[in-house]
Amino acid sequence: QVQLVESGGGLVQPGGSLRLSCAASGFTFSSYAMSWYRQAPGKERELVASITSIGGATNYADSGEGRFAISRDNAKNMVYLQMNSLKPEDTAVYYCNAVKQILFVTYEYWGQGTQVTVSS
Repeated sequence: QVQLVESGGGLVQPGGSLRLSCAASGFTFSSYAMSWYRQAPGKERELVASITSIGGATNYADSGEGRFAISRDNAKNMVYLQMNSLKPEDTAVYYCNAVKQILFVTYEYWGQGTQVTVSS
């Protein structure tokens, strides 16, 4: 059974930091690219950051560039999102995503999300 379980969300003041974690199970984690997405109320889900399966190359949305850092531990089947200098506009539900494409077939999994609220 495939599972992606996010944790680490919560309420934080502007300028604060949070570290989100995503625990993966039920699939070959190391062969999947991993990403964090977020969805704010009334908005579409958007990519925050991604990391490749091999080599660990990272990519960030402009909104998180310089403030967020994605990392993965293939030995522990974990992916993390370190978020610093948080702003109220970072408030959203953050989702963990796993994706792999083999030929013309895409395998994709989502977590249930963790709420991040940035407010004073």
